[in-house]
Amino acid sequence: MPRLSTILGLTLLLASAGVAGDGQTRDVDGRDRRLFTPWGSANVLLFIGSDCPVSNGFAPEIRRICDRFAAHGISCFLVYEDTGIDAPRMRAHMAEYGYVRMPAAIDADRTIARRAGASVTPQAVVIDPGGTVRYRGRINNFYAALGKPRQHVTVHDLRDALEALLAGRPIPNPETEALGCFINTGK
Repeated sequence: MPRLSTILGLTLLLASAGVAGDGQTRDVDGRDRRLFTPWGSANVLLFIGSDCPVSNGFAPEIRRICDRFAAHGISCFLVYEDTGIDAPRMRAHMAEYGYVRMPAAIDADRTIARRAGASVTPQAVVIDPGGTVRYRGRINNFYAALGKPRQHVTVHDLRDALEALLAGRPIPNPETEALGCFINTGK
């Protein structure tokens, strides 16, 4: 059995990293959020970067998806992966890109990204009520390759994953390659 001092030390280490062992973190407004334990149908963690043009270009689609699925008990949460961003700059970015009703946090030490397996911005990670990652990847196929956008989106990966989850069907492609700005998780 582990010693109490070891357990306490690990708990303090996780808490100081900003994410408790149960996935609880504080958003930019100081509210506790359980990112990896949804209260509703699912949580969608959207890893973004204010300085990533690909991430910024997806803002309208992110808002549409989050608005559409909120009525079905799906909660969206923005996770900022910028190095050195602070709360005032994050709030300014949120206002500029219309993220007015979405909770958000700064993942300064990349704890959330590591736990979710996120590697680029933008990237979506869908977590079911049991805490299982059901989808990880791109929002859609707007980019054929980095720097090469398509004329029209033909695959809506995140929407398809959420619709399958709500219908109780297997997610057709539970992991897709997201293209964007690299997240340095230190792995």
